[in-house]
Amino acid sequence: MHSNDDGSAPAPAPAPEERPPLTPALTGAELARWYWTLAELTELARRLDVPRGGGKAALTERLRAALDGEPLPAAPARRPAAARQLSAPVDASTVIPEGQRCSQVLREFFRREAGPAFHFDGHMRAYVAQNAGRTLGEAVAHWHATREAAAEPQQIGDQFEFNRFLRTWHTAHPTGTRAEAVTAWHAYRSKPR
Repeated sequence: MHSNDDGSAPAPAPAPEERPPLTPALTGAELARWYWTLAELTELARRLDVPRGGGKAALTERLRAALDGEPLPAAPARRPAAARQLSAPVDASTVIPEGQRCSQVLREFFRREAGPAFHFDGHMRAYVAQNAGRTLGEAVAHWHATREAAAEPQQIGDQFEFNRFLRTWHTAHPTGTRAEAVTAWHAYRSKPR
């Protein structure tokens, strides 16, 4: 056993904090200190009658306000009704309509035209969402033009905290297994931020 310079025993290490139960008695600051799943936050929002839409970050901000007795931030705007979606058959001259989703009809077309490696990555999701009035042939050209950029590591959005953690963990532990990474994730999310 080691001793301090004055010969006294060192102070014991503080016990690790435990995550508190997610109840309406929690403060907004305490809510923000811990990792919570979207399912947990949604359940608390139901109990507090707080609007649940808009993603995890927006929901957390509304819950923080509700727990602290402050006015809630504006609820997210409702999505407009789904626009008419393309149906088969489609070809390279088919025009992308406003509000088109990355559907099975498009997936089948792109796999046929761009090859079996086609998948809806960020580049293609953004193209479909932001290029109403362009043709599917132009979308295929965009797929081919973005393959080099798509091969680079992409930024992972804030809403995908687990994925960001895994990328960081595997960078630091290149020979680590997925099971080890998941164990590390559970340890990480059980601690305060």
